[in-house]
Amino acid sequence: MKKFISMMLVLTMAVMLVSCAKPEEGKKEEAKQEEKKDEGAKKEEAKQEEPANDGEVITLRLAHNQTSLDNPYQFGLVKFAEVLEEVSGGTMKGEVFPGTLGTNESELAMKLQTNSVDVVVASPGFMSATGVKEFDMLSLLYLFDSFDDWEKTIDGEFGNKMQDIITEKTNNDFKVIGYFSSGVRNFYGKKPINHPEDAAGLNIRLQSSPVQQEFWTECGANPISVGWQELYQALNTGTADAAENDMTNMSLKEHHKTPNGKYTSETNHDFTTRLLLMNGHTFDNFTEEQRGWLMEAAAAAVAEERAVTYKMLDESRERILADGGEINKVDLEEFKAIAIPIQDKYAEENGLTELLELARKSK
Repeated sequence: MKKFISMMLVLTMAVMLVSCAKPEEGKKEEAKQEEKKDEGAKKEEAKQEEPANDGEVITLRLAHNQTSLDNPYQFGLVKFAEVLEEVSGGTMKGEVFPGTLGTNESELAMKLQTNSVDVVVASPGFMSATGVKEFDMLSLLYLFDSFDDWEKTIDGEFGNKMQDIITEKTNNDFKVIGYFSSGVRNFYGKKPINHPEDAAGLNIRLQSSPVQQEFWTECGANPISVGWQELYQALNTGTADAAENDMTNMSLKEHHKTPNGKYTSETNHDFTTRLLLMNGHTFDNFTEEQRGWLMEAAAAAVAEERAVTYKMLDESRERILADGGEINKVDLEEFKAIAIPIQDKYAEENGLTELLELARKSK
């Protein structure tokens, strides 16, 4: 009996010890679970603080309206893509679309606003069709006298102010990240011109820039609208009597081989500016580091495009002459006499007189 009682006491004590141990073990297990939760929360918090990229490659669509792969725009945007990939360590890339997303610059501008494209090259003349008249400041004829004059002005205070004005007036829809050149534009048509009045009665294809249309109207010509890709046919059939462009672009499209494109007169009326544009809102959404990469790529693209443009000018002149085209010089002062009052009127009407004077002082 005593043994039985002793065994019962031992069993009772064992049960009590086990019962006491279970809550203690439960507390330890709960503590471990809480510790794991805290670690998980810290990891999640750290993850949220990391850059959003997480190794994802951002590919930008770079577009221009020229279909020729020999065009300076193409060389510039290819350089943009190369440098962007290099400086970003491969986290940002660019894909170039030469005329495949649109051969009309106004169409490319619209796509830029809707984020259907990320970087475009566009002329101020076509951009003025967006309703922002300030773009036309860069379309004023005889604003620059040489490439040296153009570079000094566009890369200086004048160009910086134009960037700010464009950003402000477009509510940041368009941001200038660089200035391309497209050579110097000349008249070409079914006959040569030596004086402004020689253009009287000619149907001349122009951009949509009001100041350029006003200039040629003052010369007596009739401005007409023809798409760039349709211009060869228009010159060939007589729909257009003349046009104006730089020797590289017009000869790459073989306009000089048409009956109404044979004669090139060196009016040198426009040392051209082409805008390398992004959507300002899209640009601002990138990190500070990414914006730095974009601007570095833009600077490299500008340098490349200008170098190719200047190199191709002499080659294009030789091509035109070799193919039977004719080139003549003109009295520039007669043409400038028509352009200067148009510059003054435009600047006064748009509150840009100080900016115009700044451009003139840079010469």
